[in-house]
Amino acid sequence: MSDWGPVFVAVVLFVLLMPGLLIQLPGRSRFVEFGNFQTSGVSVLIHAIIYFALSCIFLLAIGVHISRKRAKPLSIFHFYRKMADWGPVLIGVVLFVLLQPGLLFQLPGNNRQLEFGTMKTNGKAIAVHTLIFFTLYAILILAVRVHIYTG
Repeated sequence: MSDWGPVFVAVVLFVLLMPGLLIQLPGRSRFVEFGNFQTSGVSVLIHAIIYFALSCIFLLAIGVHISRKRAKPLSIFHFYRKMADWGPVLIGVVLFVLLQPGLLFQLPGNNRQLEFGTMKTNGKAIAVHTLIFFTLYAILILAVRVHIYTG
């Protein structure tokens, strides 16, 4: 059975932490700006660090899982030998940075169908980039099953 927990967490964090949608830290003229639909390289970096931290909490520390199959209880030996899967966290962070509307590209743009490096966004671009993020993340995590284990 597929575990949709990492996909759900990654997409929700992608939307909530998108610079300029709800909050931009740092803003263009103030330290914090709300709903300005703009971004910058520095704010993407700060938001990516926050994304990474929250992904680690939800996916590694808490272990959010969503599947139709009932979870099996952990044995003592399994608990101590459990390895952390960094794949969903690292893939999420990379896609988070690459797919920020206005940073590298924006689809659709404000004035054209495709714009590059505008550092601005709009509601349609947020929806399209979220759909692209969801699709790529789900393919890599659920279909390809990319895992990066550490002890």
